[in-house]
Amino acid sequence: MIVYNPKDWFHSTFSLHSSDTARKLFPLIMALAAYSGAIAYWELEYLKLSEISWIRNVTLVHNLLGFVMSILLVFRTNTAYDRWWEARKQWGTLTNVSRTLAIKMNAFLPEEDRVNRSFFKKAIPLFADTLFTHLRSNKTRFMLDEVDHPEFNHLDEEKHGPNQVASMIAVRVNAMYKEQVISGDQLIVINNEVQSFTDVCGACERIKNTPIPMSYSSFIKKFIFIYVLTLPIGYVSSMGYFVIAAVPFIFYVMASLELIAESIEDPFGLDPDDLPLEKMAANTRTHVSEIIR
Repeated sequence: MIVYNPKDWFHSTFSLHSSDTARKLFPLIMALAAYSGAIAYWELEYLKLSEISWIRNVTLVHNLLGFVMSILLVFRTNTAYDRWWEARKQWGTLTNVSRTLAIKMNAFLPEEDRVNRSFFKKAIPLFADTLFTHLRSNKTRFMLDEVDHPEFNHLDEEKHGPNQVASMIAVRVNAMYKEQVISGDQLIVINNEVQSFTDVCGACERIKNTPIPMSYSSFIKKFIFIYVLTLPIGYVSSMGYFVIAAVPFIFYVMASLELIAESIEDPFGLDPDDLPLEKMAANTRTHVSEIIR
């Protein structure tokens, strides 16, 4: 994720980063400029079809369709941003749940219980690590400096990583209750955080595995393409050769909104606008290590 100063207008306006839509759309913008110039040349120099009544009505049709297009693009970008923001809230919840569970374990476990303290010091941030890897590559890899707990030897990289870690934590909590390391009341208090791990994982998987319906996304692309191709025909009589600049600019605005929506609707990827999952997972590991002594 790109970190920037939203108040720096100059840098935001004139800098071109790797995710800037102008870079991606530049070939199409040039092609549309050439296409618009050809239409304007043939119409103004030879055809002169603007005198035909139905040709003049094309402008009115564009005005009506422009309103429809604006509604579709607003809905598209809002839907994509809702997915991005929901993913950010879920990872914020995961960070808070990890801290809370670490604080409770630090308070409940005796100072001399080094085995259980070491286990939770590694297991709690391990959930964030495996969820991060699961959402990125659909395959789990476990990031541990050393394996000194037998539970970690049974983790299978080919299976659902977050489920394995959450189950491992639940089994350890239940074993501590049976061994009377923690009381029944403490078990109930801890259960909320253990359950929240799975809730966060399920919410993130829902976002990742349920993209915008293909028919809707495909319709918007076709709509933009047809709308822009007919713009020179409708406006060349009133704008003249200025359509060479106007049509590519209109295409740039519409297509950029669609590209931005595509970029942020999957917030777990590697695009510059996606969530910084590595940093959030690393922060969780640092905070848990500071809490559990």
